[in-house]
Amino acid sequence: MKNFVYVLLGLLFIQFPTYAQGTLEGIFSGTRMINGHSLETNKEGELEMIISHRFGRINSGGYELFGLDQATIRLGLEYALWDGMMVGVGRSSFEKTYDAFAKIRLFRQSRSNRGMPFGATYLGSVAMKTLRESDPVKDELPASNLFFTHQLLIGGRAGDRFSWQLMPTVVHRNFVETAEEAHDVFALGGAFRIGVSKNMSLVVEYYGPFAGQLTEDRLPSLAFGLDIDTGGHVFQIHVTNSRGMVEKVFITDTTGDWSRGDLHIGFNIGRIFKLKGRWY
Repeated sequence: MKNFVYVLLGLLFIQFPTYAQGTLEGIFSGTRMINGHSLETNKEGELEMIISHRFGRINSGGYELFGLDQATIRLGLEYALWDGMMVGVGRSSFEKTYDAFAKIRLFRQSRSNRGMPFGATYLGSVAMKTLRESDPVKDELPASNLFFTHQLLIGGRAGDRFSWQLMPTVVHRNFVETAEEAHDVFALGGAFRIGVSKNMSLVVEYYGPFAGQLTEDRLPSLAFGLDIDTGGHVFQIHVTNSRGMVEKVFITDTTGDWSRGDLHIGFNIGRIFKLKGRWY
């Protein structure tokens, strides 16, 4: 893991070419794809509140109202210290998890065909599960409930309607249940967005851990969504086989099987408040 982290952190100090004039903005509708982050960052002085909601599994039947009786929620606050640099915190009801992250834009895609053909953003996050353990020994070791994620978000736009993103990722888990599981889980994510109108887009997101790192019941995370940009906020509605809304959960702990209908309907709502500078 150390070598991987050193490579990512080293990217922060590489002198990439800059294109202050003629770079692309708004490759995606907001700072989130569906479960994970997009390479977008908010502008300096913007505070965004994000409410993420997941219902239970659709195939739970009529007694559970097809998942509507079961729900998990994440509340998050994210602040842009300056253009291209964001920090955020959140709390999820699932496993009573707290999380925090820092997000740094490395470079933007250029409008010119001779410039940078894509953009990139680094994301580092930490999550802590606070659900009380049945094992008293583990409950006395808070560090066992810490999880760390490093991502390189690489993406761009092709034309006016199509955007893409790749997400090489490593998740470090301080504690694993069996010796066969890896503490460092490497995964590759991919996503794309297709604009269907001025304010609406279709989004697909996938995260696949590399083989041999997790137990057999852990599956790749796959989600389909619809983004609606109202100007003041972005509303996202989606269906996914993952219940969690932090990287550790949807990358390493997804157990839902699309072929069996283990699907969750959910939504994200993001509202931006301008705390510094003028509205643009």
